[in-house]
Amino acid sequence: MEPRQADVSIPLQSSGWGAAAPGSRSDPPPRDYVLWSVLNVLLWCAVGGLGCLGFPPLVYSIKARDCKLVGDLEGARRHSDRAKVANIVCSVVVAVVGLIVIIITAIIISTLRAA
Repeated sequence: MEPRQADVSIPLQSSGWGAAAPGSRSDPPPRDYVLWSVLNVLLWCAVGGLGCLGFPPLVYSIKARDCKLVGDLEGARRHSDRAKVANIVCSVVVAVVGLIVIIITAIIISTLRAA
């Protein structure tokens, strides 16, 4: 009679604290984009003190984080999507404004040197 080998399964990844059961697969929680929103507020403050233009993404980000903590994943996803779009718009506008400021500064410097 042959010795029987025990059936032992070792998970390749640790489940970690608060992870879902191995059999169930759930969607990851939505991101809140708070760091990106704070960066946009700081960039807008650097551009002529217009920090108020960076606040809407920050508000949506904080709402997404609050909804996620309460357990309202649908509200968190909705606010997360709004924060993402608002952050993209703010980042693009900051980049365009910064580029315009650099171009105007270069034009002014070149005209002053020519005179």
